[in-house]
Amino acid sequence: MTMLSVNPLLLTWMPSGGEMIVLLLIIIVMFGGKKIPELAKGLGKGIREFNEAKDGIKSEIESGMKEKEKISTPSTNTQTNA
Repeated sequence: MTMLSVNPLLLTWMPSGGEMIVLLLIIIVMFGGKKIPELAKGLGKGIREFNEAKDGIKSEIESGMKEKEKISTPSTNTQTNA
């Protein structure tokens, strides 16, 4: 996605550097300094599990496609019994 395809109105609602600092301070006040590492650890674990599930599904689909190709291609080693 290029910047040209982004609606300019959406860019006005994106937080700038100062607003990001204020948001970070609000998050620290709300959750406290001790809870933030726990939240980050949980988020990282969730992302890791999602990626593992995604890779597992991808490999299952690819193996199923390979099996289907093996079944659908006729074998060239045909022997006739006389």
